[in-house]
Amino acid sequence: MDQESENNGIADKKLATMRDVARVAGVSVSTVSRILDERLPASRSASAEKVRQVARELGYRRDYVASSLRRGDTGTLGVLVPRLTDAVTAMLFEEIARAAARRGYFAIVATCGDSKEQERSAVESLLDRRVDGLIMSTCRLDDPLPQALREQDIPHVLALRTDGSSPSSVGDDELGGYLATRHLIDLGHREIGLIGGPDFASNARNRRAGFERAMNEAGLTVNPAWCCDFSIPSGEREGAKILGLPHRPSALFAVNDELAIGVVAAAHHRGLVVGEDLSLVGYNDIPLVSRLPVALSSVRTPLDHIASNAVDMLLNPEENNIIRVTTPSLIPRKSTASPR
Repeated sequence: MDQESENNGIADKKLATMRDVARVAGVSVSTVSRILDERLPASRSASAEKVRQVARELGYRRDYVASSLRRGDTGTLGVLVPRLTDAVTAMLFEEIARAAARRGYFAIVATCGDSKEQERSAVESLLDRRVDGLIMSTCRLDDPLPQALREQDIPHVLALRTDGSSPSSVGDDELGGYLATRHLIDLGHREIGLIGGPDFASNARNRRAGFERAMNEAGLTVNPAWCCDFSIPSGEREGAKILGLPHRPSALFAVNDELAIGVVAAAHHRGLVVGEDLSLVGYNDIPLVSRLPVALSSVRTPLDHIASNAVDMLLNPEENNIIRVTTPSLIPRKSTASPR
């Protein structure tokens, strides 16, 4: 048996064309093209259903390379995140990929840490691959890259973080920080510490602003924030410093869940029980935190909404509102309780 026969007949089978589908369905080629264009809203008319049925029966597969050459695009979106080991950015990419697929686009991802140099290199690599636009969760407030993209008219949307100028899809981080802190205050805590993320990230800065607003409203002293990156080791390191103070806070707000998980580890090493000896609130509500031995209270921002908004803004720039904001909600669990 020759190699082509071993391939289940695929190699010697003539692929159906759009013209074949149009002939069998009894419609024009342009009608077939419009009905099978996954970027357009799906028609439910009898004619459209017949075209799709014929395409399935004939085994028609759209030639994405040829169609992209005709349109001048590739049907591909570039997504840039700091790292895929971070649960939030990994989940965000998955949601972006789903939202893109619903519109007939394919999403590819690149990572750059939080390095401005690596970010620029990754953007250049994505653009070299002729992506139709960029969605970036890497924005730094000290980074000129978004402005350069605007000046060159390169389609892009910022997600999770914003520079305040480029189109952005973000959560209401100031409100989220306020909700987390207000929850601790309402439980009766008066000594509340903040483990903040990097100052160059708008989401970390805005969550801190929400913390400060709640503390000021309650007439409580705002102590200096312990600032670090968004990682579990940083949370453990800064948590150990705070919990080792002669007069430690009775409650902590960590501006992301990975920092909070690090604090849980630091508390465990000191023989402290989260939810009893220390109240703790995280941010993002990643799936892991509800399954910890002491389930973590956290602020949830629907990543699917942020992702869908980002894709919509990228593909429909005329509808941009510059910044679309998704409202967060507090999810209280066992990690927070009234002080002893």
